[in-house]
Amino acid sequence: MKRDAAAAAFWRRLDVALARLRPHREPLSLLVDALVVAGCWNATYLFRLGFERWLSARPGYDAWVMLGVVALYLLANLLFKVPQSMWRFSGFGEVQRLTLACLVAGAVAAALVMGLGLRKVPRAVLALHPLVSLMGLVLVRIAYRMTYEHARSRIAGAAGEIRRALVLGAGEAARLLIAGLQPQGWIVLGLFDDDPGKQGARIGGVPVLGGLGRLAEPALRASATHVIVALPAATPAQRRRALELAAGTGLPVLTVPGVEELRAGRARIERLRDIEPEDLLGREQVALDAAGIERVLAGKTVLVTGAGGSIGSELCRQVAHHRPARLVLYELSEFNLYSIEQELRETAPALELVALIGDVKDLAHLRATCAEWRPQVVFHAAAYKHVPLMEERNALAALRNNTLGTDNAARAAAESGAERFVLVSTDKAVNPTNVMGATKRAAEMALSRLAGRHPGTCFIAVRFGNVLGSSGSVIPKFTEQIARGGPVTVTHPEVIRYFMTIPEAVALVLQAAVVGASGQVLVLDMGEPVKIVDLARDLIRLAGHTVDEIGIEFTGLRPGEKMYEELLAAADDTLPTPVPRLRVARLGAPGAEIEELLRWAAEGGEGTDGGADGDGGDGGAGGDDATRAQLQRAVPEYRPAVHDETTGASVHRAGQAR
Repeated sequence: MKRDAAAAAFWRRLDVALARLRPHREPLSLLVDALVVAGCWNATYLFRLGFERWLSARPGYDAWVMLGVVALYLLANLLFKVPQSMWRFSGFGEVQRLTLACLVAGAVAAALVMGLGLRKVPRAVLALHPLVSLMGLVLVRIAYRMTYEHARSRIAGAAGEIRRALVLGAGEAARLLIAGLQPQGWIVLGLFDDDPGKQGARIGGVPVLGGLGRLAEPALRASATHVIVALPAATPAQRRRALELAAGTGLPVLTVPGVEELRAGRARIERLRDIEPEDLLGREQVALDAAGIERVLAGKTVLVTGAGGSIGSELCRQVAHHRPARLVLYELSEFNLYSIEQELRETAPALELVALIGDVKDLAHLRATCAEWRPQVVFHAAAYKHVPLMEERNALAALRNNTLGTDNAARAAAESGAERFVLVSTDKAVNPTNVMGATKRAAEMALSRLAGRHPGTCFIAVRFGNVLGSSGSVIPKFTEQIARGGPVTVTHPEVIRYFMTIPEAVALVLQAAVVGASGQVLVLDMGEPVKIVDLARDLIRLAGHTVDEIGIEFTGLRPGEKMYEELLAAADDTLPTPVPRLRVARLGAPGAEIEELLRWAAEGGEGTDGGADGDGGDGGAGGDDATRAQLQRAVPEYRPAVHDETTGASVHRAGQAR
């Protein structure tokens, strides 16, 4: 074992040494070739004259002739671009170029020697030297490739591939990373760190090559295959800068788990992963009141609707962390329900789980569920959220699920004595131009109506922007398109959105259960919005590609989409809360129209004109129009938009440009 380990260490050091020489490949190639050609000149004399005479029989000017011959061979090599090739990949094409270079150089050398009357140089030497030089040049490349292949097999296994990494960060994380990666076949070529005290030092035997900015120097990264960002404790802004520098190399970028994952023991430092959505956020995530959340949830029965969705499943994970007495999972999708139940049974084996297949449009089933399990806290995450899909032929389905489903769940929770009901809403509910946003705004209004009728239950809505990494969001879509080789499709070059990570969004929902008062809508100050096209470029670069290799294609805004999203309407009043960057939007009281909208949705859209196929509008353009008309009566700020294919703009149906 010790002998094998020593041998592996030797080959690893040799590979590192060769890798550090590769940035100087062309001058080194010329130097080695010059030595080989000179050696072959002497070998040819030895073959022609024998040991006794190969030195004594040479003319006095032979050394100058040899230097001239070497110069001709180097010029021929440059002419046929021989020094630009990589010896570890030498093949038949390389042999062809060397053959041409040797023939041309040999012919010119013979012609010059004979033309200058240097008759003491044997003609056999002039004739044989190109062939001997070709053999020598080819053999040295074969030897190099054999050494490279053998080193690779000893380091990474016969079928393995050597991975050479440059690491951003030279702290304790980098030291542990180096120790953990080497047994996996990785070779760490160098470290980069902005701390002046670390530059020039060696961490785990690996040199610190300079500050992070030096990663851009081609000579330092020429032989690397990956860049690893090992800054688990860095601020999001620092990580963002490191990722931008890493993306600029054109190499695949990996990172180590975050400091919270390491502290919690959910991951080890050497478990490299791809860049995740939160790595691209570029701002500090909101710090929330964990102790307050614990007081609200510990020892309680908690019900989560839409428990198998992106937001709902993360809600279940975080709720389980706060030690409730029982967690009721309410989900329409059998597979999603099974998946989250199995996960929670492994991660929280002591927690009592109740897994129920149910539809929030079914008020009777919701009432029976709440009457049986008596949830004290209800998180309502069940929703249809895809804007274009809900805009065409599914408007009534969106209204029934998003608005009527919210009203049903809230009523059932209040009737069973729930203490708190928290609705997951969206920034698309502000001045909505699409059906999805209008149905979520109507859901907020339905909660406000119930707040006056059921004072024993605290009804709260939480409004946030797009969630990075959720199902149907841009990150998984872009990642899939990049894996297929592109193009990456973006609706418009100027589209901007506010973004959160899934854990951050869910933590906000949990915090709302603590600080919110009944009838309020809580809004997160999400900082600056992000251009979608910038996200696309970042993901392409972090995957080790350029926008020339994987292009970006602009497809135009889809039906119902805005160029930008808002978090608060202009007329909304906002108030601070005890949690920094979390504010309360005090909205006007809903009118009686919300009652009519709920009744109409409960009846399946019957009793109105324009229903498709005579069924009151459960599908088709007529049903969509009837649903929009009902939503406009109940939600005054809703202005349905018409998509202009020629300009890519969204225009109100009334004709007013927006």
